Amino acid sequence: MGRTLTGRVAAIVFCFLLVISPANSFYLPGVAPRDFMRGDELQVKVNKLSSTKTQLPYDFYYLKYCKPEKIKNVAENLGEVLRGDRIENSVYTFHMRDEKSCTVGCKVSLDAQAAKEFKEKIDDEYRVNMILDNLPVAVLRQRRDGSPSTTYEHGFRVGFKGTYAGSKEEKYFIHNHLSFRVMYHSDPETDSARIVGFEVSPISINHEYKEWDEKDPKVATCNPNTKNMIQGGAVPQEVDTDKEVIFTYDVTFKESDIKWASRWDTYLLMNDDQIHWFSIINSLMIVLFLSGMVAMIMMRTLYRDIANYNQLEPKMKLKKKQDGNLSMEMFSERLQILDCCVFI
Repeated sequence: MGRTLTGRVAAIVFCFLLVISPANSFYLPGVAPRDFMRGDELQVKVNKLSSTKTQLPYDFYYLKYCKPEKIKNVAENLGEVLRGDRIENSVYTFHMRDEKSCTVGCKVSLDAQAAKEFKEKIDDEYRVNMILDNLPVAVLRQRRDGSPSTTYEHGFRVGFKGTYAGSKEEKYFIHNHLSFRVMYHSDPETDSARIVGFEVSPISINHEYKEWDEKDPKVATCNPNTKNMIQGGAVPQEVDTDKEVIFTYDVTFKESDIKWASRWDTYLLMNDDQIHWFSIINSLMIVLFLSGMVAMIMMRTLYRDIANYNQLEPKMKLKKKQDGNLSMEMFSERLQILDCCVFI
């Protein structure tokens, strides 16, 4: 009877599963592939400022960079939140397969505090991290061992230090022009494309302009006839108090044979040949501190147990002696009682 009832229940459940409509599959946020048609808007997001020298991250807008009208937190998945990333929108926007040359982001005037913060971040070798379609921006560089193969570096440096020709005084310069290159893998049937690479070449250039127009700003240091090229012999943009910094960018698109599923391979093969001494010393100090704490707790517990045992031993000896005396008294009383009985 029990087996028949179980079989009926299984048959009913099986029929129910056949009748209901199948569920639609889904992707985790930030992991699903996105298809972009020609002309679709691409929004570059900015992430935290990071450094292997100090290990202390800063928000991108901690420095006086170009800010959109409203700053929004646009984290896409849980991993970004757990890593402490501060992903926000930016002024860097362009359209799929629509190349731009020397687009002005904004113009800022550095006060004493802003110039000091830029210099501190340049000294600490901070890098700017950006994201496009959940893919971090990278800088191409030659390997230090001299091999012809190129590798990627996460993000680009805030700036660098250098000297003018004929001068020994060291100055600070900022990377205020970004040359983006977006690599995509296209689908010939639908003319859609997926982003498989996001590279940047940072440049420092002291832009010049004849008359500044906030609605349609133009700079004279860009060659309008040559895409994505700055006129030769340009002076780098110095960081100092009361200096005007004009942030510009350009973008090119390059078709790639890399498929969307393999776009992270290049990033996973990155090798950082810089020794992170701060991280190593920090880890060793934490391990030594925790080991010392555990050893101290164990020693205190052991000393306490030994002290309790030493106090307990004399008490046990006294108790045994008292028990022995009590036994002798009871034995004497019993002998007296026995003598009385024999006498009677």
